[in-house]
Amino acid sequence: MAESFSVTRRYFDDKNYPRGFARHGDYTIKEAQVLEQLGQAFRALDLGEREPVTEEEKSFVAFCRGEHPAETFFEKVWKKYCSNISTAKRVYTLSGVVADNVDEFAGE
Repeated sequence: MAESFSVTRRYFDDKNYPRGFARHGDYTIKEAQVLEQLGQAFRALDLGEREPVTEEEKSFVAFCRGEHPAETFFEKVWKKYCSNISTAKRVYTLSGVVADNVDEFAGE
């Protein structure tokens, strides 16, 4: 029987994670390892570039098509990854109000 999510190379997303999944802080160590080791298969199955051969892969494709919510660890990791790359990265800044009269802000 074929092994689920077999790949020949590791997956890297230099655009969104130039320092790697593990060093970015969005994923646990296990999640980062799964993305790196199996991400090529996840991506190909999600995009329809690869036909599913095992029941696990068929379930993964059904999840990608929205036929059921993420149930397995692999599905949850891929959902998290897709969510992280599709949302704009938030940029936090510090800002303040410059006042001519500080007493206005003191309630006087």
